[in-house]
Amino acid sequence: MTDTSADIEIVRHRPMGFAEFVIVIAAIMALNPLAMDMMLPALPNIGSTFHIDVANRVQTVLSAFVIGFGLGQFAIGPLSDSFGRRPVLIGGMVLYVLASLFAIAAPSFEMLLLARALEGLGTAATRVIATSIVRDCYAGRRMASVVSLAMMVFIAVPVVAPSFGQAVMILTQWRGIFIVLTIYGVVALLWTAARLPETLPENERKPFSVAEITASFRKTLTDRQTLGYALAASGVFGALFGYVLSSQQLFTGVYHLGHYFPLAFAAIAVTIALAGFLNARLVGRLGMRVISHGALVGSVVIALACFAAAMLGTLPLWLFMTLSAAMMFSFGLTFANFTALALEPQRANAGTASSIYGSITTLLGMAAGAVVGQAFDGTVVPFATGFLACTASALIIVLITEKGRLFHGHHKPV
Repeated sequence: MTDTSADIEIVRHRPMGFAEFVIVIAAIMALNPLAMDMMLPALPNIGSTFHIDVANRVQTVLSAFVIGFGLGQFAIGPLSDSFGRRPVLIGGMVLYVLASLFAIAAPSFEMLLLARALEGLGTAATRVIATSIVRDCYAGRRMASVVSLAMMVFIAVPVVAPSFGQAVMILTQWRGIFIVLTIYGVVALLWTAARLPETLPENERKPFSVAEITASFRKTLTDRQTLGYALAASGVFGALFGYVLSSQQLFTGVYHLGHYFPLAFAAIAVTIALAGFLNARLVGRLGMRVISHGALVGSVVIALACFAAAMLGTLPLWLFMTLSAAMMFSFGLTFANFTALALEPQRANAGTASSIYGSITTLLGMAAGAVVGQAFDGTVVPFATGFLACTASALIIVLITEKGRLFHGHHKPV
């Protein structure tokens, strides 16, 4: 099957039209970054409420959520491959809403952490199954186009979520954020339950057994294209997470932007959404490999320029922002196509493959980003070094996966 022959739309999301389908998928995926990033401005208030004296301990409000999210992804895929997408997705969204209500009434910090872990577990269903549903319904470049449009929201939400959380904090305390998350979760749940049909027919489901799950995991992890692009996407995610974790210190500590930091951060991050929109328009003509490979090579060139300028001590704010914006734009052209390429061979195994892909990219990407963030020393050098290491590693992995060939989407089978 080539990229061209794979562009066959499988109309399984009726009665929803294309536009509504993309909006619903994006809304489902947005549950995760909203629940994660809206909490950032609330951490000091949470610490004060529960009398947390150790500053770093309050950060477990974030890590508990990520742990639930990361661990949940391993189970969600096999469950949805056996019992269908719709019941597992709705079950996860119900858990998310209940966990948010639990967080509102949490009487202690420990109970809040439990609520956050359950929230993360619920969003594991939305993240994995949203991708699986897209794979059920579309293939090839059409899939990449849908993923690009949905990823515009998934990646753009963290840009505005902290400001949104701060706005809520002005009107109320941290529990108000969970009220907002609950309302959003209920709206998304009702819309999904009313309009999104089951996209995995019963004759394509797999028995829920240890042997079948093991076989599905093996099929995913031994597929050269799936594993290769999952690892490459981890490198891309690592650079992105490294930037996000370092950005506040870079903009305020190195470039002294102070209260203007959110504006600079948002201005740069907007380029991801622009790239996602552009990718959705071009991928049908150019192909996933041509766009993503070109963007990845561009990322390495940008990283080299950033690294050289940082080492020479000649990286003023305007140049840093220009390179950062170019970096974000290239990531927007890379990640959605890597997702589509990784899942392309896994139509019969989409749930488990989406689980493993999500777990690999999330856990490895966050680990790499954390190393970059923790290495901050008051200069741009650690970030520039990590940026180069992550993007160069991703390019090397793609070259290995494609056996040294790039930009050949029209000629090589996927």
